[in-house]
Amino acid sequence: MSAPAPLLVIGDALIDHDLSGRAERLAPDAPVPVVTSIHRTTRPGGAALAACLAAADGRQVTLVTALGDDEASEALCKLLAGRVHLVRLPLTGALSSKTRVFAEGTPMLRLDHGEGRARERTAEACRAIADAGAVLVADYGRGTADVLRDALAAAAGRVPVVWDPHPRGDAPVPGARLVTPSAAEARAFADRQTGAGEASAGGVLHSAARDAGTLVHVWRAASVAVTLGGRGALLSHGETPLLVPSPATADGDACGAGDRFAATAAGHLADGDLTETAVQAAVHAATRYVAEGGVRTLAVDAATTTSPRPRADDEPMDDALRTAARVRAVGGTVVAAGGCFDLLHAGHVALLQAARRTGDCLVVCVNSDASVRRRKGSGRPLVPVADRVRVLLALECVDAVAVFDEDTPERLLGELRPHIWAKGGDYAVARLPEASLVESWGGQVVLFPYLDGRSTTGIAERAALSP
Repeated sequence: MSAPAPLLVIGDALIDHDLSGRAERLAPDAPVPVVTSIHRTTRPGGAALAACLAAADGRQVTLVTALGDDEASEALCKLLAGRVHLVRLPLTGALSSKTRVFAEGTPMLRLDHGEGRARERTAEACRAIADAGAVLVADYGRGTADVLRDALAAAAGRVPVVWDPHPRGDAPVPGARLVTPSAAEARAFADRQTGAGEASAGGVLHSAARDAGTLVHVWRAASVAVTLGGRGALLSHGETPLLVPSPATADGDACGAGDRFAATAAGHLADGDLTETAVQAAVHAATRYVAEGGVRTLAVDAATTTSPRPRADDEPMDDALRTAARVRAVGGTVVAAGGCFDLLHAGHVALLQAARRTGDCLVVCVNSDASVRRRKGSGRPLVPVADRVRVLLALECVDAVAVFDEDTPERLLGELRPHIWAKGGDYAVARLPEASLVESWGGQVVLFPYLDGRSTTGIAERAALSP
């Protein structure tokens, strides 16, 4: 499989802070909660978040953004080191920062500071646009897209340009391949064209469809995808829209989900995929992003530094361990399931879907080809391990896959240390040699009902007998 295509991200970077603590009393001088035992984390925000998310997909990412000599700009540069290649524009004023205050996970307050704006273009930034094979514009209304507008308009005529707009920003350049407003943003932009306060009969989908159609024509965009939160996204080319539903309901912090959506869509367009394929992948990625903890997975403890995030072209085992560690770090539940998964069938899918619903990520442990041969005989596997892994990863319920060579997955489980080890109901706990290992770190073996009449052996035998 070829490496993901490079991506140029252009837009307004921010730096975000979260203050998390406990609120057990009100202040004596005002009826406001007192937040104590505060833990502070810092992460990239705005276009910088979109760039980091694209880089986490294994892409080479260049970020063009405005930065100054202020403390916030320097802190953001340290966070971005090793993740993306940075092209700096001059900034007037201080870099914008956002601080959220939480008490036991509940948002209490947000503080915004800094109103810095991009001052002017640079020759280096214009060269980066001219050389780009695909561009994502994360416009947060602080001037970066404005000073580069002519260069971006020229780029839209030759390469995919995805534009993630903001109500404080200007319209996308004509010819953008895909524009990705939220439903509220689409409504606000459409109101500017049709008159504010227009009635919205027919509900959210009707309103989103109408707004998207309006904006395709007004913006002269190839398509507009209105993001609908947990409902998914509605894609319009100007006529009958396509609804791409969310594959699951993900409860969690949705901050940055729009950046995850836009970064995924832009990446797929950079790889040459159709817009419909890119939007579907973006909906799935945004859903998974929220389910896995959202921006908390990119947060850095204020008292520490961070090393560059590993690339997605690492071995599958590394990806599985990284997924489990990320979910565990934010208090989530890691679920693992194992098997040969040779000729993936409905019974397998039912087990994996049920397993994923019990936690916050699902890692599938797959027997290698040699392991399958030892267990099933010289005629197996019917499907080589590389193809089995690829098919499993195509399932929305599967977050990562790891391959093991032994007859049983104890060594792999010892590294993953899942909270739940899921097996089909045709197994008895006494027959699982890994049960005591899982229980040794407080994990739980869970059996799920088996879907009768489905087996790889049966399918293979019927296929062999068919004329």
